[in-house]
Amino acid sequence: MRKTIKSLWLKLTWAFNPDTIKEAYRARIKNFFLHWFPPKVTKRSFSWSYSFWLGTISAVLFLITLVTGVALMFIYIPSIRQAYWSIEDIEFITHYGWLLRYSHRWAGHLMVVVVFLHMMRVFYTASYRETPGRDSHRYVNWVVGVILLLATLFLAFTGYLLPWDQLSMWAVTVATAIGRTTPVIGETLYRMLVGGTTIDQATLIRFYTFHCIAVPVVVILLISYHLWRIRKDGGLASTVHHDVPLDESISEAEDTSRVLAVPAVPRRIFLVTIATWVVVLVATLLFRAPLLEPATQAWTPNPAKAPWYFLWLQELISYTTIKIGHFVINGGFVGGVFVPAVLFIALAVWPSIDNSPNDSTGIWFHRTRLWQNVLFTVICLTIVFQILFSYYCRGPYWHVYWPWNRPEIPGRF
Repeated sequence: MRKTIKSLWLKLTWAFNPDTIKEAYRARIKNFFLHWFPPKVTKRSFSWSYSFWLGTISAVLFLITLVTGVALMFIYIPSIRQAYWSIEDIEFITHYGWLLRYSHRWAGHLMVVVVFLHMMRVFYTASYRETPGRDSHRYVNWVVGVILLLATLFLAFTGYLLPWDQLSMWAVTVATAIGRTTPVIGETLYRMLVGGTTIDQATLIRFYTFHCIAVPVVVILLISYHLWRIRKDGGLASTVHHDVPLDESISEAEDTSRVLAVPAVPRRIFLVTIATWVVVLVATLLFRAPLLEPATQAWTPNPAKAPWYFLWLQELISYTTIKIGHFVINGGFVGGVFVPAVLFIALAVWPSIDNSPNDSTGIWFHRTRLWQNVLFTVICLTIVFQILFSYYCRGPYWHVYWPWNRPEIPGRF
C-alpha cells in the first residue's frame, strides 16, 4: 500500500522534481502550469536582489483576495439595509469570519502597495526595453502592467464601499466626486458609476458587481497575458553579459549565466507563496479591519477622506483650487483628473521616448538613465509624501495639524 501511494505521488509530482535535464525539458512541455516558464532563466533574474519577486507576490496577494472573497460572498448581502449587519455577522458570529475579512482586506491593501513597487522595479531596471539579441515585445507588457495597476486600484476602490459604514460610504463619496469634476463627461461617468445622483442601493450593487465579477475577470485575463508575454520574451529582462545573446543554441557547458527554469522557479514560487501568506496572516492577527457605525447621509464626517491610495489626489485638489476674486480654478479637475491622467499617460508612453542604450536593459539604476530615474523618484516620493501628509496631518476642515495634536479620527484606514 505504501509503495502504491509513493508511486502515485511520484507520478503526480515528477514534473516539479525532475531527475535529469531531459526530464526538466519534458516537464515544462507536458505540464500545463510549468509551460508558463521559459526553458531557462538567467541566474541574475532568479536572484532575490534583482526583482525581489514582487510580481509573484502581487499574483499571490490577488489569489488570497480571490479565495477569501469567494468565501465572503456566501455570507455578505449586497443591500444597504443588510450589508453592514452581514459584515458584523461575518466578524462576530461566523466561525473564523473575522479571519476571512481581515485577510481579504489586508491582502487587498498590500496588493496595491506591491503592484506599485513592482512597477517601480521594472522602471528602475529599464525592463520595459527590448532584450538585446532577442525578438521581444516588452513594451506591450509594460502597458499591460500599467493597466493592471489601474485595475488593482479600481478593484480596491470598489471593495471599499461594501462594508457600508460611515468610513466606506464617505470615502467613496469623496473619491467619486473627484471624477465628477471632469468637463463634459464627468457627470455622465459619475451617474454610470454611482447609478444615479447619490450613493445608495444602486451604487452598492454596481460596486459589488464590479468588485466580485467584472474587475477580477479582467485582472485574471491581464495577469494571464502578462505571464505569457514574459514567457515568450524569454523571462525577466536581465542579462549578465549583454554581448552574449540569449540563444537556445548555446551549449550547456557554455551557458553558465542561466539555469533551467524547472524545478528552480516553481520551488522559489512555492517559497514566495508561503512567505506572502504568512505576512498576510501576521497582519490579520495584529491589525483589525475598521468598521464604524452604519452609513448614513444624516451627518458628514469631518474631514471626509478618500481611500488612502487616493489621498494624494485629494491633497492635490487642495493645492490646485485657487480663488482670485470671482475667478475660481477648479482643483477637482486639475488635481483630481488632469494631473493623474497626464502621469499615467506619461507612464504608458515612457518606453517609446526612452533612448538609453541597450546595455541599460535589466540593470538597476544604469548611469545613462540618471535623469529619468531622478524624475521618476521625485514623482513617486511626492505621491507617497502627499498620502502620508494627508493621512496623518489633515484634520477637521482639512486644516493642517501635527500628527500628535490632530483630533483623533476613528477608523482612518
